[in-house]
Amino acid sequence: MKGVILAGGNGTRLMPLTHVTNKSLLPVYDRPMIYYPLELMAAAGIDEVMIVTGGKTCGDMIRVLNDGSQFGLKSLYYTVQEKAGGISQALSLAESFAGGEEIFVMLGDNLIFGHNAAETVRNFAVQPVGAKVFLQPVADPERFGIAELREHRILSIEEKPRHPKSNLAVTGLYLYDRSVFDKIRTLKPSARGELEVTDLNKRYLEAGELGYEMLSGDWIDAGTFDSMLEASKMAKRHADNNTISRHSSLAVAA
Repeated sequence: MKGVILAGGNGTRLMPLTHVTNKSLLPVYDRPMIYYPLELMAAAGIDEVMIVTGGKTCGDMIRVLNDGSQFGLKSLYYTVQEKAGGISQALSLAESFAGGEEIFVMLGDNLIFGHNAAETVRNFAVQPVGAKVFLQPVADPERFGIAELREHRILSIEEKPRHPKSNLAVTGLYLYDRSVFDKIRTLKPSARGELEVTDLNKRYLEAGELGYEMLSGDWIDAGTFDSMLEASKMAKRHADNNTISRHSSLAVAA
């Protein structure tokens, strides 16, 4: 299985900072934002990753991340999304890189703390077909794609619903089988002229091939100034907790 991190887009909600660099390179606590999805993928056993980036700051991404060896990756690749065309359009640029394998996809501004995806990735790699999304309860479901569940199955997904059927947000973390690029080719642009990831997930849902997993940790879409601040607080809290756990383990061992 290969990893794809989608870090393109214009970052308009974070201007004027994104006049300077890609939003995924902006700091969240003590490191660039994109470090978090890269670290999660590496911890899940993914050692080949492609970053889909864009705009005038592609060189910044390469300068910061280089070949990815600092994350334990075997290979780190880059491709350029010339203009914003939606998440599914950005993902389509990774087809040659995927080479017919399953893919683990993350949005570069979606940060997850305290969730180990290694077992899920291993299990998904041996299933024959399908996709999997990761859900998290939220206080403001009208801001997200929302999944409606019934008897442990996804019944529907609705993007930014005015009247949400649940509070379960579809986070920016996805597992797709090798048919994903064929499904993307069937999508039509939305009202805003983009190929939406919700429509892609609906293709799997219509085929009865969409599973889900509840995130066990914290998740945040760090695409605004307020959420970036909250993401930094989350990152510090988890870093502090990990430090305490390590110190406790060393004390017990001693």
